[in-house]
Amino acid sequence: MRIIGGKFRNKKINFTKNIKTRPLKDSVRENIFNILIHSNILDIDFESLNVLDLYAGSGSFGIECLSRGASNVIFVEKDLDALFNLKKNINNINLSKNSKIIPKDISRFFDDIILEHNKKFNIIFLDPPYKDKSFINCLKVIKKKDLLDKKHILIIHREVKSNDNLQNYLNIIENRVYGRSEIFFGRIC
Repeated sequence: MRIIGGKFRNKKINFTKNIKTRPLKDSVRENIFNILIHSNILDIDFESLNVLDLYAGSGSFGIECLSRGASNVIFVEKDLDALFNLKKNINNINLSKNSKIIPKDISRFFDDIILEHNKKFNIIFLDPPYKDKSFINCLKVIKKKDLLDKKHILIIHREVKSNDNLQNYLNIIENRVYGRSEIFFGRIC
């Protein structure tokens, strides 16, 4: 795995090789960023982004945002092997000033979250395990806690067969299928 674009382009990303975590493929990540950059609908400016990377794994999505100029990324991950690689990736590229790693379960993170200086998130990326359906609660909590900037985008990575009924929680702007991965871009209803 590697960083696709920005100032750290082609730098290696370490990832966990176990059955509990599933890294976001380079080709899928590249397509996500092509949509973010070139979409007329999304209107994303990477220079000032405040990003939340949930179920972060190796951190490839958030690191890609930082490489492209995001000002801040919070990574939330509970798996110890994934955390080891995430910390290694952040240190290898010297991104600790612009990032914060929260080693918690997602629900505990939401219980404890306090926004610094009322800085809301522009992008929230959710990449839960394919079998995990509890991530839907995250969408409810995100809305309830008012964590999103007016010009926000939520990106959710799911398996094509997941059948999560995301349209009940999200105004889906766009979705794409890449093999068994389905990517949803939306805004909270």
